[in-house]
Formats: sequence, C-alpha cells, structure tokens
Amino acid sequence: MLQIENAHFKISDYQVFTIESLTINQGSNIAFVGRNGSGKSLLVKALSGEQTLLSGKVINQFKSTAHISFEQLQKLFDDEWKRNNTDLLSKGENDTGLTTQQIIQENTFNQARCQQLATQFGIEHLLTKRFKYLSTGETRKVLICRVLMQQPELLILDEPFDGLDIASRENLAEILSDLAKQGITIILVLNRFSEIPTFIENIGILADCQLLKIDTKDTILNDTTVKQLTDLENIPNLPLPEADEPPTQLTEQLDRVILNNGYVHYGDKAIINGLTWQVKAQQNWQIVGPNGAGKSTLLNLITGDHPQGYSNDLTLFGRKRGSGETIWDIKRHIGYVSSSLHLDYRVSSSVKTVLLSGYFDSIGIYQATSDKQAKLADEWLQLLGLKALADKPFQSLSWGQQRLVLIARALVKHPTLLILDEPLQGLDYLNRELVKRWIDRLISEGNTQLLFVSHHAEDAPKCITHRLTFVPNFDHSYQYKIEQLSETIS
Repeated sequence: MLQIENAHFKISDYQVFTIESLTINQGSNIAFVGRNGSGKSLLVKALSGEQTLLSGKVINQFKSTAHISFEQLQKLFDDEWKRNNTDLLSKGENDTGLTTQQIIQENTFNQARCQQLATQFGIEHLLTKRFKYLSTGETRKVLICRVLMQQPELLILDEPFDGLDIASRENLAEILSDLAKQGITIILVLNRFSEIPTFIENIGILADCQLLKIDTKDTILNDTTVKQLTDLENIPNLPLPEADEPPTQLTEQLDRVILNNGYVHYGDKAIINGLTWQVKAQQNWQIVGPNGAGKSTLLNLITGDHPQGYSNDLTLFGRKRGSGETIWDIKRHIGYVSSSLHLDYRVSSSVKTVLLSGYFDSIGIYQATSDKQAKLADEWLQLLGLKALADKPFQSLSWGQQRLVLIARALVKHPTLLILDEPLQGLDYLNRELVKRWIDRLISEGNTQLLFVSHHAEDAPKCITHRLTFVPNFDHSYQYKIEQLSETIS
C-alpha cells in the first residue's frame, strides 16, 4: 500500500501542499479531480516521491511506481531539441533525434514488449519515426507506452486522455481497465468528470493545495463540493479588455486563407495530400480528425511556422506566400495557442511577460512595452484570476494556469485570425466554459475569425460555422470533407 499521514509538501517558501490522510491499497483504483491550481500535479509528485516532504509520514510499499505528466513530456521535447536542433543542421549533417522506439525503450530495453505496446496503442507505424516530429496525441501514447515498459505495480497518470482523439481515449480506458484486472494499481488525475473510467471505484477532491476528501464514486459525484466545481453560475461574465491599438481591418471580400492542392511530406510520407481549402470572411472553422492526421501541420502552414509553406500555393490575408512578405507580416494578423507552443515556451519569464509577448508574437519580450499594454495585461490577469501571480515565474504555475495565460496571450491583440489548437487541454470545467465565452464574445463583438481544433465535440464554441474533417483511409492517408453547418459542401 501507499500511506500518507499529516503530510506537508513544500511548494515554495510560503506555501505547502497538504494531505491529512490517504491510504491507497493494492488494487484500489482512484481518480483525483479539482480546479486548475488546486494541486493536482503536486499530488502526482507527492505520490511518486518527487515533492519535498516537510513534515508527516509517507510509506510506499509498492515495489515499482511510474507516472506520466505534461512536465515529463516537456522535458522529453527539451532533451530532443538540445540533442539536435534541425533548424541549425548543416548541409549533409544527420538528424540525431531519437526515434519513437528509442524513446519508449530508453529506460527499459525490450524490443518484443515495445512492439506489443505499440501495436496495442496503434502506433507501430511510428516506431521508426523521430519522436520530436509526432503529433500531440501521438506523443501522449508514446509516453504511456514508455512507462508501461517498466511494468509498474503503481501507475500514476496525470491527464492521460488529454490530446487523444475519441477512439484513442476509448482504447486507453480499455487498456487501463485490463491493467487494473491484472493487479496494477492505477491513480488518475483528471480535469473532466466525463473521463473517469468505469473501473474507477473511488474519487478524491482537491482544492486550495490540499486533499479535501476521498470517497466512493457515487458518493463524490453527488457531493455539494463537486457540484460547485461544475457550477456555471460561478463563471464571471465580464467584458474582455480592449486591444492596445485598433485591430488590422481587412475588407470583407478578402479571403483569409486560400490553399490550393496543399501538400506536405516528410520523406516519402505525405502528411497533407491534395487539400484545397478556403477560409472566407466571417467564417469560423472547426478542424477535426484522428491523432496524426495533419491538423497541426495545416495550422503551422498558416502561422508561417512550417518550412513547406513556401512550396505550397498558399495565400494569406490577400498575399501569396513567398511574395516578399515576412513572417511578422503574417503573425501580426494571428493569435495562436497550441500544445507545441506550450511545450516551446521554456524561457525564464514572469506570468505578465508571457501575456505581454502576445502583442509581439514572440516567446519572451525583446523590446519595450507601452504603458497601455502593461495596463491591459493587468486587466487580463485580473480576468484570469491571476493578478496576484503577475510577477511569479510562468513555470511556477500549474499546467492549467499556464494554458489560461497562453490563451489570453493569443487574444490580447484581438487578432484577425484566432488559431486555437487543442486550447482547452489541462483546463477544468469552469475554465473551459470561461474560455469558450471569451472566444464567442471576441468573435461576436469584433472582427476576429476562428480556426479551432479539438478532439472533444463539447469544447467547440457556439460561433463555429464550418467544419473541415480529416477522414482516414486504410493506408494511414486522409481524405478531406468540408461542411457548412450540417450541409456538406465537398
């Protein structure tokens, strides 16, 4: 068993994470839920022995404990880009980044088990591909395979379903259920009550960096504390801060995006193949499809962050790519957030600096900010409920709080095109609803248009008018379906 009594774990010099009493017996499977900033990630570190214990007692009798988290994924990406930054490769120099199978087997080498797990998670075709080029959902599957290589007795998973498409979430829930039947003790830390698998017997509630209570699933789901966690009436309906200067006005007749026969490939593998797509004025698009379909690649073409954008017939805001425009000419029209941006935002910056960087489309700030921008940043932090943390290091926030700041960073200049790639990952229910209200308000009251990617249908804002769907073929290629509301266009 794992037993914790009267424990206080260090968060900072002035803050502790508290667990008065918690006992996890072998075979007792538990899910922990709570608001962003309630201490869920701290709980994971406490249970895995990574958080400094100031006082109290922790006894872990499990022979082997393994866990996964967004922070681990960020470290893996850091290590891979430090190993070999492909942007800086000389001609003829080889990319030495690790392959998927090397990442999975980095701590435990067993080729047969690696192949078995990859097949179980449907990623066997990715084993020879370099890890740093995988999609967000694919990296989550790799991370889970990596910890399962160790065959742990206690498995702790922090938001394991985030970034996975519907089929992958269902598959993971089945795999976890099978592992539980095999005697592995499973602890899940989740933001969505809907993602609690059926095999989970008990639920714990976290708030204000302490474990409030733990009880059976039925008892907790009917508890008043849980009802408060999902009470929409608690969401403030406040106006958004204004832009620091009038947003760039484009004529209503001007198409925002025109892609003709789009094609992106890595070696002989086509990621996008023959996509023709237009985003006209006043259109707000949802982009859906399985993990690895190429959704994020398409968005990176638009933001100017993909090198093959220049080899495509692509027109953005009336200017054809490669016609002399700079990357900043493109980005000044765009607000953007994604899991890859979150992973890349590793500079040592304060919370307020990260938010202010949205005015300059940069990671960090390398120029002077105006008094008005500083005032507006304070208004955004007030809206986020993070004003008191403005000068704290961005990395000291919980993952969900970091994501909220990055979303606000994408909104601050009221961009012409708001590109949100899985923006609600890591957010609790109330914050997801809050962000959706922000998006709908920005769209309805201004001149912003939306490109929105999510694997959760309930995450889509009300303003969506069109849908682009990546439809898989049997050979891992994709077709494209374009819809206007419920009417299929092509």
